Amino acid sequence: MFTLDKARQIFPETRTADAVPAITARFRLLSPEDQLALIWFAYLEMGQTITVAAPGAARMELAKPTLNEILTMSHEEQTKVMCDLAAKVHAPISTRYAYWSVNVKLGFWYELGELMRKGKVAPIPSGYKLSANASSVLEAIKSVEQGQQITLLRNFVVDMGFDPNIDDYNVIAEPIIAPTPLEQRESILIPGVLNQTVLSYMQLLNANDFDQLIDLFLDDAALQPPFQKPIIGREAILRFFKRDCQNLKLLPRGGFSEPAEGGFNQIKVTGKVETPWFGKEVGLNVAWRFLLDQNNKIYFAAIDLLESPEEVSKLGDK
Repeated sequence: MFTLDKARQIFPETRTADAVPAITARFRLLSPEDQLALIWFAYLEMGQTITVAAPGAARMELAKPTLNEILTMSHEEQTKVMCDLAAKVHAPISTRYAYWSVNVKLGFWYELGELMRKGKVAPIPSGYKLSANASSVLEAIKSVEQGQQITLLRNFVVDMGFDPNIDDYNVIAEPIIAPTPLEQRESILIPGVLNQTVLSYMQLLNANDFDQLIDLFLDDAALQPPFQKPIIGREAILRFFKRDCQNLKLLPRGGFSEPAEGGFNQIKVTGKVETPWFGKEVGLNVAWRFLLDQNNKIYFAAIDLLESPEEVSKLGDK
């Protein structure tokens, strides 16, 4: 019989981008000042090769009052707010920020970066030099491929702010958009995979049809996003889909299935994911690992960020 721990071990040969959690851990050891400077330097560096899409109006509506408040401050006060965010200080804006969803936080930092660029928000001091440790982390960021770079920047900002053990129900996210009409949905074909549950998972996620998507899961199912702990139970998984997965585009390239014990079936698919932040500019190289029960319901699903683009095509290595 499968347990969650056992389910997480399916397809153990999958080579994930372990540089991402390693670099993230190094970033968290930096001082708040170095963290802020590093984000800014990385933002400028990536801006030369990656075009960030402006955040949607709904996302910015939630962050706009805070940005307007920051604009009324002196440069010294603005710098303190940003340092408070990085240092997780118990302060009004830092506490408010902690309750925002990932997408709202990303929108906030995108707009803050634009305001810094325009001189409306305190910039990094002229002539500022990163510490040796921060410079080393920046070089590590530059050494990984673009999908991993944007994942790292996401990781850097998501954990900022004062976090008083936030109740997941109280996280503030952008409004849920309506699912794509049936006649406008694109069919998904995955070479090597005929399982309808897996095909439906891809199609429904691409259509933002999360209420139908969650019906593919067992009540006690678990979903494991990249480098995160599993999210357990349909209710929690549905909240994650609605809050963090709107307007993703899954582009599976191929996959295969294997029988597992107890009548279960395990399926691995590799491909790319385009996010609303970068669209076709940058695709995340990912693997999806599914464990289905005898009735083709999902007991466990994991999304893995792969070590390299070449891993997407290595389906023969079982």
